Amino acid sequence: MQTVLAKIVADKAIWVEARKQQQPLASFQNDAQPSSRHFYDALQGTRTAFILECKKASPSKGVIRNDFDPARIAGVYKHYASAISVLTDEKYFQGSFDFLPIVSRIAPQPILCKDFIIDPYQIYLARYYQADACLLMLSVLDDEQYRQLSAVAHSLNMGVLTEVSNEAELERAIALGAKVVGINNRDLRDLSIDLNRTRQLAPKLGQGVTVISESGINTYAQVRELSHFANGFLIGSALMAHDDLNAAVRRVLLGENKVCGLTRPEDAKAACESGAIYGGLIFVPSSPRFVSDEQARAVRSAAPLHYVGVFRNHDIADVCEKATQLSLKAVQLHGREDQAYVDALRAALPEDVQIWKALSVGDTLPARDYQHVDKYVLDNGQGGSGQRFDWSLLQGQSLDNVLLAGGLGADNCVDAAKAGCAGLDFNSGVESQPGIKDARLLASVFQTLRAY
Repeated sequence: MQTVLAKIVADKAIWVEARKQQQPLASFQNDAQPSSRHFYDALQGTRTAFILECKKASPSKGVIRNDFDPARIAGVYKHYASAISVLTDEKYFQGSFDFLPIVSRIAPQPILCKDFIIDPYQIYLARYYQADACLLMLSVLDDEQYRQLSAVAHSLNMGVLTEVSNEAELERAIALGAKVVGINNRDLRDLSIDLNRTRQLAPKLGQGVTVISESGINTYAQVRELSHFANGFLIGSALMAHDDLNAAVRRVLLGENKVCGLTRPEDAKAACESGAIYGGLIFVPSSPRFVSDEQARAVRSAAPLHYVGVFRNHDIADVCEKATQLSLKAVQLHGREDQAYVDALRAALPEDVQIWKALSVGDTLPARDYQHVDKYVLDNGQGGSGQRFDWSLLQGQSLDNVLLAGGLGADNCVDAAKAGCAGLDFNSGVESQPGIKDARLLASVFQTLRAY
């Protein structure tokens, strides 16, 4: 067993013996009734499954989430997850078995106890604390231990997530009849990440086995690509590190998407309910989607999107005033704003307001070399034209801070997503007429983006 893991498991054995003294099995075993939430069923179906994780800390990252509140986290996850994983290891992950019933009360999904399980006692304890499934790691257990522990879990109607990290463990999982196999992309020797592990190992598993890719999943592009190999994903650190957990989940499951040109409160609400993170408010008077300050306030108060103000060659003082009054997340520049303008704007804006720059794409891709620009929006022309540029120009580009715009709707959003940008910027393609968004078109777009 690898050094880091061996130390953790040795400490776990000490913990188990101490907990047995503190809370003997006989004191609660009869109260550990079989689960009524079906872990295996929750991961079935045509939609990619997501096991979203409640994790305060890890050995590789230290404390990930300072304001760790399992109830609040569960309140977000219940809208997106197929199952919810809860870290219960105390020493290395700052977890607790007490977190399990908190999450179970709030979320209806099956709850996975994520721990270094080496003793049947831990499984009874997990079920007593309302877990519906448990993690069994083949890097920690021999075949006989695995059979014993999985039998205890199944006797309590709990599911088992069988974790493998190499081909030898994968072959053991197959021989042991594992129903759900988690492929850990993390090297337990040095804690490095290699997503190729999922690509290499998943095809070796036969029909009827649910494959979950674990560790290192941070972006929508990764999810889209790896969904060809895995039936689902276990994601924790990438979500826990963000203050806005709801936006973080949407970013990974759907992409960093924006609905621009919002003019009505009901459209902001529909965009938010569909899955958008950003809402665009256009302050360019010549645009058919122009909003007054009063309209902007009404739209902004209707839904908790991250709002982006769209400007074209505006006076910097005007941009800053609107950014402050409307608590904008970002200002998006659509005109001839040069580096000097951006520098002056950055100095004048509140620190937490980002600067985005829209660039028009013709026959070639324009340079993205502005200082102080946080994101770029690549569009055809001045925006709102409903026309797309040649997306093949994006091949081989680093697009982590790029949103793709121009004629996007349900008919082409999947192809647009495959281009690999951080997100998509929807406008005319989700409208019934300029400035009037269609709730059905919005729902259709985001349902299409989720169908991988």
